Amino acid sequence: MKTNKQKIFFAPNVKFLRERRRISQHELAEKLGITRAKLAAIEAGNTKSPQPDDYLNFSAFFAVSIDTLLKIDLSKLGELKMRELEAGNDVYIKGGNLRVLAISVDRDNNEHVEYVPIKAKAGYAAGHADPAYIATLPKYSVPNLSKGDTYRIFPISGDSMLPITDGSDITGKYVSDWTDIKPDTPCVVVLNGEQDVVFKMVTVRADGTLLLRSLNPLYEPYTVEASDVLEIWKFHAYTSRDFPEGQSDMATVLSAIRNLGSKMERSR
Repeated sequence: MKTNKQKIFFAPNVKFLRERRRISQHELAEKLGITRAKLAAIEAGNTKSPQPDDYLNFSAFFAVSIDTLLKIDLSKLGELKMRELEAGNDVYIKGGNLRVLAISVDRDNNEHVEYVPIKAKAGYAAGHADPAYIATLPKYSVPNLSKGDTYRIFPISGDSMLPITDGSDITGKYVSDWTDIKPDTPCVVVLNGEQDVVFKMVTVRADGTLLLRSLNPLYEPYTVEASDVLEIWKFHAYTSRDFPEGQSDMATVLSAIRNLGSKMERSR
């Protein structure tokens, strides 16, 4: 019985990753402790059966799993996917630097909806993947949430997303594949380092960056690298202590601007 032989991409992937890092064959061979001739042979596909140590060394150096090096043509991935891979989001890695979502469950194995208080937001980036840290967050049972999805509640501060006011709580649904996010989607974005947890209109770009835009036009949009993003939670609902007015001053201003723009277009 004839079986389909799976294509192996190890050789072209090694060359692709080396060139992506702008490292010469001599430099990479030196870092890996092999000869330049051996590296050239591997990249050319002339070494039909590389040693297990070779797979391990290349995997460790490029921080990419052996399965990915062998099974996926990395040159065919878009820039966003490559940056995600380089940030540790390798679908074949089990643990390690994989972006793992830590959750907590009740006695019936139903997921809790954790609340991230204002005081905890500063430490959330550091502890977001730590089950022990997540276990310390307040937990709630929220009705009418879709089964199989994970939700979390984040308070927002400031006026950058008016008419959603300062102090409102945003319930977000976890997004595992950022490429599924439609342009200008409201999301809670968790950034690494000291960059904070922000609520913005998010557009994922093909070049591996994310455009973050405020609803309040007084705030300029800005761009962040995909590698700086730890988590994205798509807007599901919000709760506020402020009773909505008929029409806010900001809404009035925005309406006037739109009307003025329409008149200018008609006068051309």
